[in-house]
Amino acid sequence: MPKTKKIPLRQCIACRELKEKREMLRIVKTSEGKIFLDFSSKAAGRGAYICDNPECIKKLKKARLIDKVFGCRADDAVYAAIEEEYLGRKG
Repeated sequence: MPKTKKIPLRQCIACRELKEKREMLRIVKTSEGKIFLDFSSKAAGRGAYICDNPECIKKLKKARLIDKVFGCRADDAVYAAIEEEYLGRKG
């Protein structure tokens, strides 16, 4: 019987849906406290996942989900930068 590779699943911090890790975007907080979108999914630091979906990106900012997930006060600039990075990649 061939071994089937287990597909890693992650939960979106905005909509709480479980999806395949490769379908999602990773938000990272480094040990220095820098928060950014990690398109490579390889950056060192604490990670949280969000759907590759404009609605979830909007909810991230509206509900200040980064503050909740990483337990810190993230500047509005961090949310704006993530939104810009996301939209820049889509455009």
